[in-house]
Amino acid sequence: MSEIIKVGMMGILGVLLAVQFKANKPEYAMYIGFAISILIFFYGLKQVQAVLEQFDVIRGILGDAEKYLTVLLRVIGITYICEFSSGICKDAGYGSVAEQIEILGKLSVMFAGIPILFAVIEQIQSLM
Repeated sequence: MSEIIKVGMMGILGVLLAVQFKANKPEYAMYIGFAISILIFFYGLKQVQAVLEQFDVIRGILGDAEKYLTVLLRVIGITYICEFSSGICKDAGYGSVAEQIEILGKLSVMFAGIPILFAVIEQIQSLM
């Protein structure tokens, strides 16, 4: 919980600093926002390592069904990267680029889930 508070405070302080520059040097405000976003992104990646360790335990339990966990991790990664990239583009004033990134992310998640759909169809066919 304390990590979340630290990240939240870092974000708030970064935004307050960017607001100070926004009136006179708007490009600096954008750079500050981008830098804070990158710092939070890399902090999030550090947290992902702890989650991956827990997934190793789950992987041992799943056995042959490990491919489902791989798809889940891929979908989480796609979602996180697209959301991060889209947010930066929106902050920079490029909303149309952000929307295209979001669409690409949704399509990528859909295509990443196709192996699970095939597995479900195979299971249904084996029951018949």
